[in-house]
Amino acid sequence: MYLIVGAGVIGSTAACLLANSGIRVRLVTRHGSGPDHPAVERVAADATDTSRLVELAHGATKLFNCAMPPYDRWPAEWPPLAASILTAAERVGADYIMLGNTYGYAPVEGRVTPDLAMAPVSKKGAVRAQMWHAALASHDAGRVRVTEVRATDYLGAAANSPFTMMVGTPVLAGSPVWYPGDLDAPHSWSYTVDVARTLIAAAENDRSWGRAWHVPAVSEAPVRELATLLADAAGKPAPQLHHMTVERLQDLGRENSVMAEFPEMLYLYNRRNLLDYSETVKTLRVTPTSLETVLAEMAEAHVQAST
Repeated sequence: MYLIVGAGVIGSTAACLLANSGIRVRLVTRHGSGPDHPAVERVAADATDTSRLVELAHGATKLFNCAMPPYDRWPAEWPPLAASILTAAERVGADYIMLGNTYGYAPVEGRVTPDLAMAPVSKKGAVRAQMWHAALASHDAGRVRVTEVRATDYLGAAANSPFTMMVGTPVLAGSPVWYPGDLDAPHSWSYTVDVARTLIAAAENDRSWGRAWHVPAVSEAPVRELATLLADAAGKPAPQLHHMTVERLQDLGRENSVMAEFPEMLYLYNRRNLLDYSETVKTLRVTPTSLETVLAEMAEAHVQAST
């Protein structure tokens, strides 16, 4: 049995992929949410309750941390949640697989490699770095085997990212786009299904432990190009793209606590931001889905949501 904490798009996708392969999955969320699948047991529980989580994790050989506290409450809510999940993995002897991102890295000129040291330049990056350092310390002490899969901004039908919110939604609606980053900077994009596939591949490969892996990018197109490709896939007019000033973004943040978190992360979007994922392809044998497939999925999901 594998245990997954978190039923967002990645946790739910991983649960279905595992269940379809014949593995029994226990999916833990606060409200017992998740996909309806005969091999997926959905359990309502608070993962910060370590005793309860340990009870639920008994018998699990793999424990996936796919949880995601509200974006504007990471510094307060991530540390106790991450500590509880790590402790549960240690106590039951389950391998620990973390869903991560690239927030812990400092900006670099070339491609970001998975062995780059954590050097966060934001509050949220510091949270992610703290989580990784704690898990790696446990691994090095022999208490648990740990690995982390790091993705960039999500693409996909149910993806939630700055692109899908600020660009994808208006493009599919035929509305103008206002984007706070560099519209012409190359950027690595992660397809949600590829993220789940990489998590599973890392969990099942003995060479994955004690290090991080990057999800293969489905595209490295700048926002301007990606928006145009999405519009073409959906049969929408050519997008009207505009740059959003920092001042306007800050104004939006005064009205929306989630938007208020974006300014400190602009360094990821106002410059070239590309991942090196060659080791994932070589060792874990995960290759990216075609961009055409992903964009067609996003376009179809928009049509279904509109009918």
